[in-house]
Amino acid sequence: MISIIYPYRNRDIQRIKKSLESLQLQSNMAFEVFFVNYGSDENHTQNVEILLENFSFVNYSYLYTKLQPWNKSKALNSVLKTLKSDYFFVADVDMIFDSNFIETALQLSKNKEVWYFQVGFLSQEETEFEKNFEDYTIKFKSNNEATGLTLCPVEAARTINGFDEFYHFWGSEDTDFHVRLKNSGYKVNFYDDRILMLHQCHKIYRSKETKFLTQDLQISGIVQFNHQYLKKAIQENKTVVNNDDWGEVIQGKDHFNQLAAYASGNSKQISNKRVDIDYLLYQELPNLKKGFHAFEIKESDNKVSLKKAIKARIKKNKNEFYSLKSVNDKLLFHFINFYRNHSYNYSVSEDLKSIKFAINKL
Repeated sequence: MISIIYPYRNRDIQRIKKSLESLQLQSNMAFEVFFVNYGSDENHTQNVEILLENFSFVNYSYLYTKLQPWNKSKALNSVLKTLKSDYFFVADVDMIFDSNFIETALQLSKNKEVWYFQVGFLSQEETEFEKNFEDYTIKFKSNNEATGLTLCPVEAARTINGFDEFYHFWGSEDTDFHVRLKNSGYKVNFYDDRILMLHQCHKIYRSKETKFLTQDLQISGIVQFNHQYLKKAIQENKTVVNNDDWGEVIQGKDHFNQLAAYASGNSKQISNKRVDIDYLLYQELPNLKKGFHAFEIKESDNKVSLKKAIKARIKKNKNEFYSLKSVNDKLLFHFINFYRNHSYNYSVSEDLKSIKFAINKL
């Protein structure tokens, strides 16, 4: 039995449908699917839940992380921690599977080693077609640097505490997983005998990163930051990561609602002055008492007349402000590094003039 894990958030329903339909056509049906909805919005959630009713082999779960950054590692670990099968496969909703994928995976799993797979990438035009697997025209193929689609013994993954939950947004968590498996003595193989998966074309999600504040949670430079963390893991021959509670879902529905309710009426107001933000980051947050806390950072009106600006510069007493984009990046970096194991929510207002967050300090 192969357990296939799909981590998901706010993606095109048609892609999921194609992917799951290709699993319905497998020559060997000795598999199960765990579909993890990592905090999608209400519209996507409703649509995907309706779709999944058509596939009896799917086990569905929703994690209340809508107001947190994307974390593929946590999504995967939420299944991996208690998985009963011997082997699991990390899937992607963009994959269309060859009808013999499961049969091949079962054969490969007999050696108790780790495998990852070469993928054929489709053009946008080919992606729009409904074809048999063998009839698609491949635009290009992945190489051994693309490590995301991994078949792995469950016990091997548990030995190293699963995927490193430090990684947020995108970049490096899959390669990190392979590095630590190798450091633990497991053989990691690249399968390129033939193409068993096709990748449906879509816009690269990293390209959505902007230099401006948006309601979609982003951090400028996160890919480079994650890569730096990966380099350190390689240098230190890292194996085991995460706390003992890895894979456990900290924030359930009740906790999510409690945070939202507390934030709606108890938010402390803070300006985007440099001194206020620096104090919040380096003094106030680290020293919070246990329990619920909520904050709202509002953009200050720091416009002054030319005459006052010249006068302030002369007197060297001009107030300095961070842009809300800069505040956003600083705050999210802090949550990733220091508060990722706490229950919290984080949002940017529709008019992009304020940032709200609430945290349950443990």
